[in-house]
Amino acid sequence: MSRPFNILGLQQIAIGGLSKRALGSLWTELLGVPKVGEFTSAAENVDEDILRLGAGMHAVEIDLMQPLDPTAKPRVHEPALNHIGLWVDDLPAAVRWLTEQGVRFTPGGVRRGASGHDVCFIHPKPGDGAEHSGQGVLIELVQAPVELQAALTAVRNAAPKPAG
Repeated sequence: MSRPFNILGLQQIAIGGLSKRALGSLWTELLGVPKVGEFTSAAENVDEDILRLGAGMHAVEIDLMQPLDPTAKPRVHEPALNHIGLWVDDLPAAVRWLTEQGVRFTPGGVRRGASGHDVCFIHPKPGDGAEHSGQGVLIELVQAPVELQAALTAVRNAAPKPAG
């Protein structure tokens, strides 16, 4: 199957709970993962702390999220592992092609995410005439910056080829 895009790597893991303070006490205080930012969005019902694990092009973001209103949707704390984010080299091509293949996306389309990159979400459940979904996991596709694409391409090209 020929795809007009490539998944390049893990961009983030988002963890939800009723209290960022409780999440932060484990992740920042006890585990020592540094907080590098914050993001709040009434439209997305979220107040989050952004942590970074690792450095440079290989850093992975860990988002600790609490709902602004625990009774409103989206319920960012349910499930607790809210979503994973994947770097993609061509987000518009990925969304077009995946839609043609019957992948269900959440409402909102491509938009600017908390880290400043364009994002789009694959719905955790099938429906609305789309048969493919995250099967219970919300998956965020994140447009990879040009620098990251170049670095990962260089690593991929330098890697030994499998024997065959």
